[in-house]
Amino acid sequence: MAKYLNALPQLSGDIFLTDGGIETTLIFHDGLDLPYFAAFDLLQTQLGKKALRRYFQTYASLAKQYGVGCVLESATWRASSDWGDKLGYSAKALANANSQAVALLYGIRQSFETRHTPIVISGCVGPRGDGYNPDTFMTAGEAKHYHAPQVTTFRDAGTDLVTAITMTYTDEAIGIAQAARAVGMPVALSFTVETDGKLPSGQSLGEAIEQVDAATNAAPVYYMINCAHPTHFMATLESGGAWRNRIHGLRANASTKSHAELDEATELDEGHPETLARQYGEVRQLLPNLNVFGGCCGTDERHIEAICKVVLAA
Repeated sequence: MAKYLNALPQLSGDIFLTDGGIETTLIFHDGLDLPYFAAFDLLQTQLGKKALRRYFQTYASLAKQYGVGCVLESATWRASSDWGDKLGYSAKALANANSQAVALLYGIRQSFETRHTPIVISGCVGPRGDGYNPDTFMTAGEAKHYHAPQVTTFRDAGTDLVTAITMTYTDEAIGIAQAARAVGMPVALSFTVETDGKLPSGQSLGEAIEQVDAATNAAPVYYMINCAHPTHFMATLESGGAWRNRIHGLRANASTKSHAELDEATELDEGHPETLARQYGEVRQLLPNLNVFGGCCGTDERHIEAICKVVLAA
């Protein structure tokens, strides 16, 4: 049963950590094979489950060490039907994998949660298509229909909220928000941007947030930015706008490379944790409600700890 469904503690404004780049960590640091970047596929083996448990325990332990909150995102970014089909999962097996991913996080919460470190369990939803360069676009209604089974599974598994990561265009984000609202789940939406600060669809970040809010009666509990380096969107944030108040989370890449360059990379660009942390501090000056801090491609616990130290010292 969900613990924080009706009172998400991160909405208090307290500092919360989330994890870093799960796929890049598992591939480049742990040497694991993730077909289609599908971390949930590891749940099929005991070795895979152990790797996922170790990965999430690292961040829960870090949050506990610094006395801050933690949002644990299920390893299900690729666990929707199109990707499941490519991996040979039936609808039943895919739903079971989503449930198992949540159950794994429940065990970690039981071990690490304290009064000073509330641990929120989030069901992670990814884009139907490519996370960098969408090749097909759904209407909001089509997106709602496509993502509804995964969102419903998260509700039944007892997640506290649903978080859609690496959204590349607004109609898919709107559809996910509608699917979550239909089953009584709070939802957070995270957009990715290119090096020019715009979504891969070409829309500005501010326009995207305003469009989703208008179409859903401001259904998302908050927005996030992920899978982009701070230098890619700083100018966009500096341009101002009330929409910035809706952004509570940031999961930036370690690398300044473009999505196209990252797609072609054969080695991991880890950047510099302390430099990235300072840039997070600069971003926080532009986003008054920013309080959920994690990472994306190339980041690991070193980056998240450096970020935590910067925001706690501010």
